[in-house]
Amino acid sequence: MTSCSRALPIAHRTWQPVRVPQQASPWPRISHLPRAELEALQRAELRRYVTQELYPFSAHYRKMFDAAGVKPTDIREVADLARLPFTTKKDLLEAQIDPERKRDFVLIPSPTAIKRHWPLRRKLGLLFGGQAAKDGVAFDYTPNFLTFTTGRSSEPVGFAYTPHDLERMGEIGGRMLDVHAIHDRQARILNMFPFAPHLAFWQVTFAGFRTGRLILPTGGGKLMGTAGNLKMAERMKPTVMLGVPGFVYHLLREAAERRADLSAVKLVILGAEKVTPGLKLKMAEALATCGARDVVISGTYGFTEARMAFGECPAAYEESPGYHTYPDLGVFEVIDPVSGKVLGEGETGELVFTPLGGHGTVVCRYRTGDLAVGGISYEPCKWCGRSVPRISNELRRASDQKDLDLTKIKGTLVDLSHIGTVVSGIAEVEEWQVVLKKIHDDPHELDEFVLRLSLEAGADPVASEKKIRQMIVDATEVSPNRIEFHSTKEMLELIGMETEMKEKRFLDLRPK
Repeated sequence: MTSCSRALPIAHRTWQPVRVPQQASPWPRISHLPRAELEALQRAELRRYVTQELYPFSAHYRKMFDAAGVKPTDIREVADLARLPFTTKKDLLEAQIDPERKRDFVLIPSPTAIKRHWPLRRKLGLLFGGQAAKDGVAFDYTPNFLTFTTGRSSEPVGFAYTPHDLERMGEIGGRMLDVHAIHDRQARILNMFPFAPHLAFWQVTFAGFRTGRLILPTGGGKLMGTAGNLKMAERMKPTVMLGVPGFVYHLLREAAERRADLSAVKLVILGAEKVTPGLKLKMAEALATCGARDVVISGTYGFTEARMAFGECPAAYEESPGYHTYPDLGVFEVIDPVSGKVLGEGETGELVFTPLGGHGTVVCRYRTGDLAVGGISYEPCKWCGRSVPRISNELRRASDQKDLDLTKIKGTLVDLSHIGTVVSGIAEVEEWQVVLKKIHDDPHELDEFVLRLSLEAGADPVASEKKIRQMIVDATEVSPNRIEFHSTKEMLELIGMETEMKEKRFLDLRPK
């Protein structure tokens, strides 16, 4: 014990911290380039990525290109991607359960592929770079981290990251902080996304690693509960709060009831679900009760398959600038969800994504299942002036389009997410859940649409039911068979506020 205690001060005195130079982000320049220059940059990145990495190193896409009769050198413009088939969640699931195909979507370099597809300069660098160059290839392409899709409607799919990808995640996180105008080095950020191998939690975490901002992760409601998160918020005095809309709103309601001090909060960033103007206003009212005024509330859009997320810049509650994309890191197309035809600027359709530089698990022309109402805008943002393409913030899940047999005559197509948008924006509604089932639980009976609600204290259930029914009819042309009123405590249990990774807002209990 004595000899060890004497050795420690010596080690401490001789140790010196090593600073690794961090390459400056190209984002400040890229985000304001003219459209023509952005498109030229994207073309160059697409050609490089397809010919040097995607085709040579991905077993799945090598087979796909060959089966489609497309050479990697044929992809010279974004429009040329239309020559390739789409990738779907089904493709990923099938590969994952097949032992011989489970790595088909992972980029795996081989000496033969490198020799055949890399340009001379890159090959010479590897040939004469010694062990450092070989270590660099290992750093770029050896998976060392995993995230998973949330698996709400199917089995979770794993996505591998390499150290190269984790550096990119930090870069993307820095870009998101910039878009959200978090420029203060003294910002205190409370990360309330659920702690799990999911994109949202880690994207925020790596943003802190990259930028040096103080970020405290609570793990969300499932890990620390509402009381624990609120205690951390009061203790930390965050300037920025991040999390899932449902949980953040629930936390702010609790904070308002307790008159907690959240006066330092200047920005709330929400992800994983759509954020309506009505919900933003309700959050703002709760924050004002806690001493925080003129708070900016913004949304984000991200998905595991892209391994990146995109943010809104600060704007008024009733408006959205759209989600600012990174044209040097990925390509978005908008397609007709039925025909698959690529649509033009501003047209409503399904988003399709292709990365431009990721390693590990990679998708190409991936159908997100997200319908962007208003598509993509290429005009400079009127709020921040950035020139990058922006995705419309009105997104709807194709899987939320449900065919309901509510009459003996015909079924009715109902957009569940649109119902959620309407209900969550109603001032007196605190929590809600949509349930689809069969009448009397008889599989041969008609469908039943049940809306479960909790109302704020003092709200009149009769007047509220009449108002809510009419608003849903106006928005969807259908009315709930039944509206059930519950206490807020009961609703929190029904939606799994502190027990589920995502609240159970929509329950389809009909036989499959």
